[in-house]
Amino acid sequence: MRDEADGPTGWHLSRFWLALAAVGATAIIITLVLMLADATRERDDTLRLQVRTSDRIILAATFESTMARSEAALGRFVISGDNALGTIYSDNWRRSGLLLDRLSQISRDTTQAAQVDALRNAWTVRGQELADVALRTTYRQNSEALSFYYKIRSSAALGQLTSGIEDFIVHQRNVLGRRGTRVDALVSRANLLTTLVSIAVVLVVTGMGILAFIALRSAQRRALEEERAKALEEAIDSRTAELKATNARLLTEMTTREDAEAKLRQAQKMDAVGQLTGGIAHDFNNMLAVILGGIELAKRRLTDGKESPERHLDSALEGANRAAALTKRLLAFARSEPLLPSAIDPDVLIKGMSDLLDRTLGERVMVRHVFECEGCAIFADRHQLENAILNLAVNARDAVDAKGTGSGTLTIATASIVLADEEITGLAAGRYARIAISDTGIGMDRAVLERVFEPFFTTKSAGDGTGLGLSQVFGFVSQSLGSVTVDSAVGAGTTVSIYLPVHQGRAEAAANTADGEVIAARNGIDILVVEDDRRVLTATMEALRELGHHPIECFGTEGAEAKLKAHPDVALVVSDVLMPGMTGPELIQVFRQTRPELRAIYVTGYAGDAASAADFGDDVVLRKPFTIGALQAAIDTALTDGAPRPLETRAAA
Repeated sequence: MRDEADGPTGWHLSRFWLALAAVGATAIIITLVLMLADATRERDDTLRLQVRTSDRIILAATFESTMARSEAALGRFVISGDNALGTIYSDNWRRSGLLLDRLSQISRDTTQAAQVDALRNAWTVRGQELADVALRTTYRQNSEALSFYYKIRSSAALGQLTSGIEDFIVHQRNVLGRRGTRVDALVSRANLLTTLVSIAVVLVVTGMGILAFIALRSAQRRALEEERAKALEEAIDSRTAELKATNARLLTEMTTREDAEAKLRQAQKMDAVGQLTGGIAHDFNNMLAVILGGIELAKRRLTDGKESPERHLDSALEGANRAAALTKRLLAFARSEPLLPSAIDPDVLIKGMSDLLDRTLGERVMVRHVFECEGCAIFADRHQLENAILNLAVNARDAVDAKGTGSGTLTIATASIVLADEEITGLAAGRYARIAISDTGIGMDRAVLERVFEPFFTTKSAGDGTGLGLSQVFGFVSQSLGSVTVDSAVGAGTTVSIYLPVHQGRAEAAANTADGEVIAARNGIDILVVEDDRRVLTATMEALRELGHHPIECFGTEGAEAKLKAHPDVALVVSDVLMPGMTGPELIQVFRQTRPELRAIYVTGYAGDAASAADFGDDVVLRKPFTIGALQAAIDTALTDGAPRPLETRAAA
């Protein structure tokens, strides 16, 4: 007699119970997996909260130490009167404010938001106290500044800051401890659920094994189904082949569509550039129409005498002011404004520029990256640094093209190094981030290397380069307290290395003089005006006469010494900076060999001059275009008793 379990009814019954068991086990596994996912998610959320709490503790401690460094620098500034210490005090206090802003931002959704607001109020009061000390020191009231400095050492604002930071950190540490305990509990729960999931999986696998064993026993009964299975398999193979052919057609269509989309995006970019340049040209044409029309109408009114030309001149002046404002916005858009430094990871920055470099350099130049500066942040203007790297990469591409081989390699390498004092000219001992850009181009000989940073010097043919690329890189790096070196040999390629200090640097502060503000003119004085542009020279002479002074014209540097000797009453020299034969600072140095008391104003419109502020010494720097009021303010500053300071840097102290 045949066992019932071996018959069709017994087989189906066994399969039913096994399937039911598999469904139950699967449901249990799914439930456990969901519980495990929930525990893992809760653990991750708690860990993220732990990180936020740690960030608040670190920010609070850094905020406290930065304020301490600022106050210490102020104390040394009060005692020594060294302006460099005053700058350190100002930079550290400003940085403490940035840290407090960040602390307030990440504490907005916590119970300590009000406590951070109290810290900000105390910090503001404390900043006003310290600013009063700094101001007295700046005006050489050292004894009063020192007395006031000692008086505020025990001020209520300082006590509120100290106790507030301490309470904040203690509270955050308690929160951190509680969250650590919570994380441990969640980890234990996750481990338990993982074990249960593993056991359930083993049970399911065991059940599947049993089901497979029973299936083998029923293989003979299903012999008749093999032909049907074979036919089904052939049908599946046929359908699979059709699907493969369809998939190939879809891939081809996808590639074609992507190419069309890329062309469309490029066309849209070019259209956007065309709209931008067209809009700028339209705005400038409108402004030029106002300026030219106003000037022409003013000339007519001066000739026919029908009415005063003042209205038309005012219209032309308004158009010129609008054009100047538009230029300022364009400079801001192009990131040509004064430096805006921030903490930058050079490796991350260069990785982000990969696509831009690839598009700029083309396919014939292979770009290699060597990143060995992970975690070493620098303090510099991000956009200026990107422009510097891009300029150097374009120079390297041109050097590779000039070699005539048709291809080459550009290597961008970063590293964190420790330098001894003056190991690199002009750099103090310390830790620096190095960004080295190397190429396999034609290289440079000694004569070219000696002039490589000279403005307007270029080895490229006319129209292919301005000669400002490396000089602008040099100026930016110097302004960021770093240095640039160039190593090259003919036929062996070139390596340009940028050295920037790690965790150091400062933003350049610029003073703004209101347009049209005219400081009361001094009694008319003799002023020597040295300028190599005839139109600028004429305009400057007329402006000085309008202010009641007695200008003496000198076109270019040739004959300037003779003009100075012929007019011994000259008390001030207004000089352009970049002129043929001799620069403005060089000319003033020659003048001061015989007239050491002579004061000077440098007038310039070249943005790179600000990076070479050491050449200007303590003399005043006046930017083109300037108003008559700004000119008179520069004259008053230059003639003020005591050592004058450049207008561009007066607000930094």
